Amino acid sequence: MDVLDGLNDRQKEAVTTTEGRVRVVAGAGSGKTRALAHRYAYLVNNLGIDPSNILCVTFTNKAAKEMAQRISRLVDRGHYNDYVCTIHGFCVKVLRKEIYRIGFPRTFLIIDEDDSKQVAHEVMQELGIEKKDTTINAFLKDIAELKGVWKVEYVKKYILPGYKPSEKDKQVPFIVFLQKQLKLFALDFQDLIYFTCYIFDAFEEAREYWQNELNYIMVDEAQDCTNSEWYIVELLCKKHNNLFIVGDPDQLIYEWRGVALGSFIGFKHDYEVIMEENYRSTPNILDVANSVIVNNKNRIEKTLFTRHNPGKQVIHFHGKTQNEEAQWIVKQIKELKNNHGTKNGDFAILYRASYLSRYIEEALMRDGLKYTIWGGIRFFERKEIKDSLSYIRLIALGDDLSFKRIVNVPSRKIGKVFLSRLSAIAEMEQVSLYDALKNHKNDNVFRKESVNKFIQLIEESREFSAISSISELLEYVLMGSGLKEELRHDGEEERLENIAELIDSIRYYEEVNKEEDITLETYLQDIALYTNADYKKDADTIKLMTIHQAKGLEFPFVFVIGLSEGILPNYRTIRERKKEGEEEERRLMYVAMTRAEKALFLTESEGFNLSTRTEKYPSRFIREIKKQFFVTEGSMDVSLWKGTDQLIMSMEACENNTENVFEEGGIVTHATFGQGTVKEVNAERKSCKVSFENFERNILFLHLTKQTEETKA
Repeated sequence: MDVLDGLNDRQKEAVTTTEGRVRVVAGAGSGKTRALAHRYAYLVNNLGIDPSNILCVTFTNKAAKEMAQRISRLVDRGHYNDYVCTIHGFCVKVLRKEIYRIGFPRTFLIIDEDDSKQVAHEVMQELGIEKKDTTINAFLKDIAELKGVWKVEYVKKYILPGYKPSEKDKQVPFIVFLQKQLKLFALDFQDLIYFTCYIFDAFEEAREYWQNELNYIMVDEAQDCTNSEWYIVELLCKKHNNLFIVGDPDQLIYEWRGVALGSFIGFKHDYEVIMEENYRSTPNILDVANSVIVNNKNRIEKTLFTRHNPGKQVIHFHGKTQNEEAQWIVKQIKELKNNHGTKNGDFAILYRASYLSRYIEEALMRDGLKYTIWGGIRFFERKEIKDSLSYIRLIALGDDLSFKRIVNVPSRKIGKVFLSRLSAIAEMEQVSLYDALKNHKNDNVFRKESVNKFIQLIEESREFSAISSISELLEYVLMGSGLKEELRHDGEEERLENIAELIDSIRYYEEVNKEEDITLETYLQDIALYTNADYKKDADTIKLMTIHQAKGLEFPFVFVIGLSEGILPNYRTIRERKKEGEEEERRLMYVAMTRAEKALFLTESEGFNLSTRTEKYPSRFIREIKKQFFVTEGSMDVSLWKGTDQLIMSMEACENNTENVFEEGGIVTHATFGQGTVKEVNAERKSCKVSFENFERNILFLHLTKQTEETKA
């Protein structure tokens, strides 16, 4: 077969421009994967290039597998090699051949996140680092950041043969962590990159071997490469200078991982191909996406177009409440299913942050619509939610399942022997585990201060439940148990936001059922309809996912929800990275919209915004869409746009005048961590070191409220 068959002019140009440095700017849905696979086949079938001299790097293992499958169908006799891989996969191939040069065996170990956590746990134990000082996740984050700062220098200084740690070094967590890795001959994903960089730098023979070996290099999703990954690619192509990169800077949404947009935009090239014809979406969808992304300044200009029929007009829905927003989404899905023969699997619901799934999940379950949380778990299956509801259930029902789940949450140092003996007594006396513990709390084997406090909490909560609402009871239990404080101490902001969302959902339940005689038991029965729904593994489900998870995917019908100022765009991102952050948030919006094939729905609602601690207002990105390209449904007061403007202005004012906003010794309030005292002010980073009740954190100005005489009152 002719590998050029079925390609458009721009794709053919990309495939047949084989020599030199080529940059392909490929818009969403423009067939870049097809062009890459056909270019590989063109090199082999038409030019006779040996596949062992071609490197094709993709961004994910899934993409690499799909690329290899496409190539195998195109290349004569299915002849291709295993240099179709991710950048990390390629580094493994290099290191298997070259790592002996720095004293490692070729059978080195590659460790994952769980392995790293075990190493971190050992380091923390050895150095006496307690949980009150840091968590394992925070510890590993620090290690990753240090590796990112040191790059190949940590390999030179602490990994190479001959290094012996001094007594002082033996007390440095980063060095101890590296030495434990060295003892295991273990590399994590960062190490794969930095070890390869070091070997190519330090050993000319190794560098020249790979430069000679690889005559043609192709990089997919090149906009997502980090500086170190660019360094490897540029080094490899120095001899033959045949480097082909393809990507879309408008879809770069990983700058927070250290990805450099400037590397793609500033790439020095001999030839450039811009692929603007879209094969995925309708003209109406593309008009909306184009009108948003054009507001970014740091981009390569292009305008997506398609030959498809105009399709369904893009709809923006404004709800008076989150629940009205959710109900409208469900209504649209049901109408499309009933009237157009669509399936659950045709729909995707995208959001900026995972906590936004809660109110959508409830609405979908209420109407019996099957759904899947993509790459994650459902709201009511999240640990902090199950723990919270288990406390309520133990108070109401005293059941053993709830007891087993939360008797050690937070930790009360109750071990297996304790529980085994308690189970034996409960079985002998034919009582629940909780009642057995309450009856035998003074037995020597069970006598603990933490046990007495636990029993006291449950008993007092039972008394309190007689005079309180369910939401008030949950807040009481979360504070009394120490669960909320533990999450605050660990910096688990997302988990705390999920708990806040749960409390809000209970308040809504109470409001809707205020005329009914609701009890703890009836609430638990009702909520069980959501949590105990029997969902079989079924591909025909509505997909719920974050926008980051949706990248590279496509769906006939897409709902982008929670489009409120402060959520998308996310104010923390803008605060940390200013205009660069705003442009990345706009790219996120663009990625979300270009997932849609047939219809796109943009939704938001009024209410309280946990991110901005203000009323919710529509996102600036909705207003950037030209009015002729979409219609608005729902009862929306146009004055809400003034609220959007005020939020934007207050952010910009904070950006321009921050030196004197906070001062050392001042009292501030954080939405998650509560009240604290300012210890240090860093005007350059626009952050404060704040001392809260039991810990300190560096917090960005945007997330702090200065306490004044007015706010005290």
